[in-house]
Amino acid sequence: MTTLDTGERRRSADARPLITALIDAATVEAIAGEAWIALVGEDEVLVPVPAELPADTLSAWVDVVGPWTGTVVLTTGRQTAADLTRALLGDAAPEMLDHEDVADAFGEIANVVGGNVKAALRGSSALSLPGVGEAPAVRNPDDVCRLEVLWRGQPLVVSVQGALPALPVPHPPHENPHPNGASL
Repeated sequence: MTTLDTGERRRSADARPLITALIDAATVEAIAGEAWIALVGEDEVLVPVPAELPADTLSAWVDVVGPWTGTVVLTTGRQTAADLTRALLGDAAPEMLDHEDVADAFGEIANVVGGNVKAALRGSSALSLPGVGEAPAVRNPDDVCRLEVLWRGQPLVVSVQGALPALPVPHPPHENPHPNGASL
């Protein structure tokens, strides 16, 4: 008897786990709290109290690629990101922060938190360089572990979010049409 390979076995084996099956909010909270103490200062704590983010936010993130693929995102108000930069730089903070100062400092914190999330996951993974700007879109609401905290009374969100399924990408028209006018 001959069996037809439908690819179903391969597809189920290729299924990536959801982050909520690999890591929980308590672990993300511990990772973020340890990073804060190490980078910002011993007396700097994150308090797990949900609060609404301001309208003017800034995010820093790193991508994790491996058995689980996704993004570790830190989002807070722009002023809080600047305050965080001053706390991180301490006495070395310039009197006037520029965007690059904030991007470097906030990106470094995302890098440390992301690296520790990566280390908490099973298997070998790679970490991207940090990005800073508008938060990456959540692609799969079921593949998110979200932690809402306060730092110095200001809201901050740490989100570990999966990258799959991918966001739809519009396909540009084909540059070389078929001789009969059809696109290839």
